[in-house]
Amino acid sequence: MRTGNPEKNHGLLDDVSKAIIEQLQVDGRRPYAAIGKAVGLSEAAVRQRVQRLTDAGIMQVVAVTDPLELGFARQAMIGIKVQGALEPIAEALAAMDEIEYVVITAGSFDLLAEVLCESDEHLLQVLSERIRRIDGVQATETFVYLKLVKQTYSWGVR
Repeated sequence: MRTGNPEKNHGLLDDVSKAIIEQLQVDGRRPYAAIGKAVGLSEAAVRQRVQRLTDAGIMQVVAVTDPLELGFARQAMIGIKVQGALEPIAEALAAMDEIEYVVITAGSFDLLAEVLCESDEHLLQVLSERIRRIDGVQATETFVYLKLVKQTYSWGVR
């Protein structure tokens, strides 16, 4: 999910929309009728707001899975140092199926990319044959996940 345009989307984020988002953060399968009751809207109005928020890139409703249970034995974060423009390299990374998360950062690395692979061999192939071959990639450092301690999506809204 790409982040939206905060200035353009400001009007979509009134208190009612924020309350809808909070309801969905607790349970993404909560029926629109139940959300409507909680926020004081009809089911149809909730459905419209959710669609507008989704279309604007403010939120997405997805199933969060355990990668290990789905056959992905290797998950890692890759720190990438770049020479030149960051955005084209970030876009090239984002286009790869194995990469689920890409951010442009300030600090030791220019980009961080989270990769999900079926095996160590698959991770090595993605790293060596694809990521490191992108024009402008100078160096990478791979942080292999050993254990997921916390992952949450219910941080609320401001």
